[in-house]
Amino acid sequence: MHQRRFLSSAVTGVSAVAALTLMAPLAPAQAADPPAELYEGHVEVDRGEADDAEVLEGQVFDDVNQNSKLDEDERGVPGVAVSNGIDVVQTDGEGTYELPVRDNMTVSVTQPPGWQVPVDSDNFAQFSYNHMPEGSPDLKYGGIEPTGDTPRAVNFPMIESQGTAQAEQDCAIASDTQAYDKTEMGYARDGAVRDLVERDDYGACGVLLLGDNVGDDLSLNDDLRDIYSDVNGPVRAAPGNHDMDFDSEDDAHSLDTFRDQFGPSHFSYDVGETHFVVLDGIDYSGDESTHKYTERFSEDQLEWLENDLANVPENAHVVIASHVPVVTHRSAVIQNATDFYDIIADYPNAVTVGGHTHTQENLVAGEQRAEWAAEGIDELSHTQIVAGAVSGDWYSGGLNADGLPYAFTSDASEPGILTLEFDGADRSERYTVRNESDDHQLLLGVNSPEWRDWAQEAQDWQDADKEGEEPEAISERVVTRDDLAEGDTWLTSSFLAGTSDASVEVSFDSTSPVVAEHTQPGEGEELRKGWEYTDPYTASQNLRTSGGVGQTSSHLWRAEIPSDLDLGTHTAEVTGTDRYDREFTETILFTVVEDEQKAATTSKALLEDDGFSLEEEAAVDESAGLDSAEAEAVLPD
Repeated sequence: MHQRRFLSSAVTGVSAVAALTLMAPLAPAQAADPPAELYEGHVEVDRGEADDAEVLEGQVFDDVNQNSKLDEDERGVPGVAVSNGIDVVQTDGEGTYELPVRDNMTVSVTQPPGWQVPVDSDNFAQFSYNHMPEGSPDLKYGGIEPTGDTPRAVNFPMIESQGTAQAEQDCAIASDTQAYDKTEMGYARDGAVRDLVERDDYGACGVLLLGDNVGDDLSLNDDLRDIYSDVNGPVRAAPGNHDMDFDSEDDAHSLDTFRDQFGPSHFSYDVGETHFVVLDGIDYSGDESTHKYTERFSEDQLEWLENDLANVPENAHVVIASHVPVVTHRSAVIQNATDFYDIIADYPNAVTVGGHTHTQENLVAGEQRAEWAAEGIDELSHTQIVAGAVSGDWYSGGLNADGLPYAFTSDASEPGILTLEFDGADRSERYTVRNESDDHQLLLGVNSPEWRDWAQEAQDWQDADKEGEEPEAISERVVTRDDLAEGDTWLTSSFLAGTSDASVEVSFDSTSPVVAEHTQPGEGEELRKGWEYTDPYTASQNLRTSGGVGQTSSHLWRAEIPSDLDLGTHTAEVTGTDRYDREFTETILFTVVEDEQKAATTSKALLEDDGFSLEEEAAVDESAGLDSAEAEAVLPD
């Protein structure tokens, strides 16, 4: 049965911060045992004088005794890719390498399958060295301290790993943790991060943080590291537009603090038979007053990507992740997307993964959309996954039964974690909603003419900064006989695992199921946007609180409700079948009433049963993230 998880009305009248104080904390998470091969260590830097200051030398070595030092009896590891951010070389038979030196570079090693790089005390992978002789310009959050002249050697330790050698891998991706303060960091800790801590399936591959790890305040980086320190596997981080040094005068130093505390802005690593690439899709303007940026891959990165992929078989599984998705179902996002697609054209098994928009999408190769075509992308050449968000809709809205903001996203999803699954030959993926089982994949509602009228009134009230009288709340599970007779009343299904080649069927009152319509099929159409293409379940809650409704979703299906249903309560059973033939079933009860007056009284009773108080204002988090550029981009014009 489809049920809400709202906090009882006794608490909804308090602020989100106060609610956390009043409520008992969640039970401590039971951390899974980390893999035995995970070991603490660091990159070894020999600060002696280099033979040639224009050349960086070093060795990738088997750190048998795990002391992070290249001892005389330890062997080098041949055939390992090492990069200075543009050039990519492979170690020779002794594990040694040479790279050209640049004054502002991060040197990193690509972890090969069957090997594991060390982690620090917070479980973050250690595989890079920053070289900046003069250090960063004066930055609020510190940046990179002067490194001095080229060192004699930079040596990269790693140990053999049976875990990373296996073809079968689960790889967790946590996008947009984006906490603006410690309270929101607590929401993340007790939500999606808690789920990761309790899982034990991704130990070898680890967790990739997909950018906007904090919300502009880089002093929260330590708190971020702390909440992820107990996850089961190594953590790597990609940068996002809210992880930058906004007081940098240009893009060249905009990620100095990130590089100092987390690692390179772009890098790669191998796990099993999959090659992972991380890119930075943000080009910062240097304007501290506006924080303006362009969503594009720099020419240096594209050159590096070509060099990196030159060492990867064309038939390999490749995951190319960046905070900014290359496309969403609404638009092309990366400005030089066609240049990027040219580089990966020979890698048919590559998939791109992004975050940034706080939406959860799975756009399949072969789809066509008018908005993409306008940017020169006639057909999507590679599957694009948008990974949802740990923060959901920026920790906004009322509190659920666990004391966490429900934070329904503008495209009718919930806070959660993306997991990529590999078995050698194939890739699959799943999106796990915070504090829910993997089976929680369908959000159901009733989209009727009366609901759409209410939604527009509520949106107008939101747009007017909630001035004037709030439209009286209604339940999206009530429909009048006249609305049914009029037609255009649908049972909607937000199918989180849904793709354009998935299917959804609906059975009304145990009758033969009907096939639901996918609202955004990706067959070359223009974006279908409006209240008739909106999920009423999540939109109703957001319209009462945060206002975050995009009126469009890549994973929404709808089936017209029969016009001849009798008065009373009815049942709809919905089954979604994803592209991997996994089935998910949910049931919803909805009520047919005589007229609008009866609809009002029935709505009131249902809303009170759901825990929504008509007497008190629901707790609202006025998060700074709701005012961000990416939030505005996914909301109605």
